[in-house]
Amino acid sequence: MAIDPTAQVHATAHIEEGAVVGKNCIIGPFALVGSDVVLADGVELKSHAVVTGQTEIGAETVIFSFAVIGEIPQDQKFKGEKTRLVIGARNRIREHVTMNTGTKGGGGVTRVGDDGLFMAGCHVAHDAKVGNRVIMVNNSALAGHCIIGDDVIIGGLSGIHQWVRIGNGAIIGAVSMVTNDVIPHGLVQGPRGELDGLNLVGLKRKGVARGDITALRAAFQMLAQGEGAFIDRARKLSDETESDYVREVVDFVLGDSDRSFLTPR
Repeated sequence: MAIDPTAQVHATAHIEEGAVVGKNCIIGPFALVGSDVVLADGVELKSHAVVTGQTEIGAETVIFSFAVIGEIPQDQKFKGEKTRLVIGARNRIREHVTMNTGTKGGGGVTRVGDDGLFMAGCHVAHDAKVGNRVIMVNNSALAGHCIIGDDVIIGGLSGIHQWVRIGNGAIIGAVSMVTNDVIPHGLVQGPRGELDGLNLVGLKRKGVARGDITALRAAFQMLAQGEGAFIDRARKLSDETESDYVREVVDFVLGDSDRSFLTPR
């Protein structure tokens, strides 16, 4: 066990032999840190937080009470192999959040980026890849193998089907079930999630130029109403666009997909 002398560890916390606790960490009452856990500098575990498994937590991340981070996957194919969970810096992981390690069949690693907010009761399943500045609202859930881009917002009580990709800057409304890939900057809503437009509010908040927003809107209309199949419309856009934001959408659509796409209604 390696606990930096600047760390503050409550007398009732339990840190297993082999764990690494960095500078200025704060380990609250009755928190548990497993033997294969590495906490970077400035990590804080509130009371009764559990961090276990082969798990790395990035600097200044805060994990709130009764969260369970790094437990084994909820996958019947898992046979106890050594797999990992890697969480980036400055995340806020609220009460009762669960994040699982990976599986051998899925690459062995679940990854979460930097500066995310995971509100109470969220779940990140095995082998998911979550980008930076992601917000998951209360009781939303990612199934296994999902890929979530940067700046994505997932509304409360929403579920993302296994293997689904959600592109950068997309927003998923509350109480939605998303079963297919979502294009970058897309807006999804409805009980059986439907692609209902662009995340215009998010684009404006990000300071995206008016010309790029106009190009995205035109591209969305072409994807919705152009000739040919959805993939053919994307290929046509690829030949015509000069916007980096439209190019991002095109590259996403032309990339590998296990779940096909939500298409504009």
